[in-house]
Amino acid sequence: MRLAAGLATVVLCFSVVTGCKKTPPTNLAAEVNSRPVTFADLDRQYRLQFPNPNPETSEDQVSIQRLEVLRSMIDNEIMLQRSEKLSLVATDSDVQARFNDIKAPYTQEEFKKQLDGRKITEEEFKSQLKRDLSIQKLFNKEITSKISITDKDVADFYNSNKASFNLAEPQVHLAQILVTTSPDPNVRNLRGDKAQNDEQARQKIQMIEARLKKGEEFAQLAQNYSEDSNSAPNGGDMGYVPESAFEQAHPELRKIVVGLQPGQTSPVIRTPEGYRILKVVSKEPAGQRALNDPRVQQTIRETLINRKDQLLKAVYYEVSRNEAKVTNYLAQSLFDKASGSK
Repeated sequence: MRLAAGLATVVLCFSVVTGCKKTPPTNLAAEVNSRPVTFADLDRQYRLQFPNPNPETSEDQVSIQRLEVLRSMIDNEIMLQRSEKLSLVATDSDVQARFNDIKAPYTQEEFKKQLDGRKITEEEFKSQLKRDLSIQKLFNKEITSKISITDKDVADFYNSNKASFNLAEPQVHLAQILVTTSPDPNVRNLRGDKAQNDEQARQKIQMIEARLKKGEEFAQLAQNYSEDSNSAPNGGDMGYVPESAFEQAHPELRKIVVGLQPGQTSPVIRTPEGYRILKVVSKEPAGQRALNDPRVQQTIRETLINRKDQLLKAVYYEVSRNEAKVTNYLAQSLFDKASGSK
């Protein structure tokens, strides 16, 4: 399965090279609309995502990982250029305000340790914040503002899933953000962000917890950073969990969930799978929920909005790639090397 995913990445990356046989510049990994992406940039991002590489990782596996990182960088560069074109670039005051919010829960020493753990300087961090905020402004204008859920959409969803609103026993509607400690390159989230070990996972979940306390949306943070491939695309939504399921859960986990009220989030929880933050969306007694129940309406609307948001973002990325002129020199050089081309 991993080999298939890797080959798919190589095919995708090579597809933007077809027809371009000029000698790759030695310092460029790619060009996006004539704007360079250097190998120094790629190496920096690669170290961020794979700071403690497994010595048993083969050369081919490393190449696949680098191609995946580069493809994410290319996508982000395309989005950044579109935000520039639409005059949606984050201002310095936007960046400083977000920087202050993120830094606020920490002492100067603690924050420096966070940056050192990610092998990034304060200026590099602010530069990344500027890119992220600019892309978020782009998504808000081009995607979020265009999502509309009608009453008919809600009714159609309810009628198609009516049985799921008939609860045989009390249930808890849960969402989660999960950060694991294993260096699994197959984890996917919007940021392509993956902790490689326990220390990184602990720092990452603490960063997420701090941002939640500052009022950032749980669903957006889950989409950007959660390492659970099943729930992350849906904003961390795990759906309804029967109360009986918690009988087998760890006592501390069961105690926390029982004690949370709808809308509240848990502290960081250490579990065998990694670090979690849970959110109780709602608690539902047994029985059939009617369509006019405000909780049903909210649940359906959130579900449909998350689905459309994910779909439109995927479509927007594909359309944007079609309109961009991209040359992936890394993919070209790897292909030439494999085929013996000069």
